[in-house]
Amino acid sequence: MLTSDFHGLSLSRLGFGTMRLPQTADGKIDEDAVFEMVDYALSHGVNYFDTAYPYHDGTSEVVIGRALKRHDRNRFYLADKFPGHQISSDHTPAPLFERQLQKCGVDYFDFYLLHNVCENSIKTYTDRRWKILDYLLEQKSLGRIRHLGFSSHGRPDNLRCFLELYGKHMEFCQIQLNYLDWTLQDAKKKCEILQEYEIPVWVMEPVRGGRLVRLNETESARFAKLCPGHTPAEAAFSYLIGMENVKMILSGMSSIDQMRDNVRIFSEYRPLTETETAHLYELAEAMKGALPCTACRYCTETCPQKLNIPMLISAYNDARFAANFTVSMQLDALPEEKLPSACIGCGLCLKQCPQKIDIPAAMRAFSELIPKLPNWAAICKAREEAQKKIP
Repeated sequence: MLTSDFHGLSLSRLGFGTMRLPQTADGKIDEDAVFEMVDYALSHGVNYFDTAYPYHDGTSEVVIGRALKRHDRNRFYLADKFPGHQISSDHTPAPLFERQLQKCGVDYFDFYLLHNVCENSIKTYTDRRWKILDYLLEQKSLGRIRHLGFSSHGRPDNLRCFLELYGKHMEFCQIQLNYLDWTLQDAKKKCEILQEYEIPVWVMEPVRGGRLVRLNETESARFAKLCPGHTPAEAAFSYLIGMENVKMILSGMSSIDQMRDNVRIFSEYRPLTETETAHLYELAEAMKGALPCTACRYCTETCPQKLNIPMLISAYNDARFAANFTVSMQLDALPEEKLPSACIGCGLCLKQCPQKIDIPAAMRAFSELIPKLPNWAAICKAREEAQKKIP
């Protein structure tokens, strides 16, 4: 098993993410299957296990805790997260942290993260009412948190804003990183920012929720031509293994077969060549079919609605590829008058765009797509409730 050195700890490069655990026919976590996967992981050198408060409606912590309880505590590292990204009227950390320890059956967490620092949640994490960071730093001083970090689905400017405030306290950062999101979600820029702050990278969604493994017929033919000798999973993981600042690659495995295959891939150091990496980027561009916005911002200078058109096009490209909650969160941070539906179709932006993108048409199409995004109905309901409370 490939390993990384982190403050003297030998971490397996492959981590077991527990957001997509195997399930029984009734939708509950299949504990027998999880136990088998955990046993196999530990016996083959995987020693990092990642869970979170909301995974599997709160049951992931319990099941992974039971599975690990059967093994010596010194054989594994357990990571959990504080859910400050979730809408709540109370973000007091102490009761929830104690409950998480109890659910996992441990008296300390090896790694603990502020969960999903994004455009909305940063307001919670920086709100002095809750004293979230103060409490977590206190737990770290008591040895109940050994290493403190954060995860982020936010855009690069949001990431930099958080690091400017709290970067000195963060030991690692977990971001969505794969060869598609290198450009689609600007992961390249996020990696550069983290390198600037000397913060190592933990990877989530290395195969984009399985999408980079489940290629369609056209994509499969292109992949076979561009990346002969690799399976899609091998290519996706090998792309990340070769990145210098990437210390941990989490995979949300759902079966023992996935566990076995991933362990096989991580048993040998075989990073991609520059040519192979270039071929993956070529494949990614074909898969995205994205509008070719270069963020020159000429369009924003003439927009009477003052819309952040490059950001909206970026989010639209992301949503077109696959409906995902990241886009929902980005849009939730915008007021109504800054959503794509605020576009009046004046066409002034068309005269400015060097790429000749039909921006008004894109804004209309995006507006029609937004209601289909995950969590958007709940976001709209929350906005309506908030509006009712305004006198």
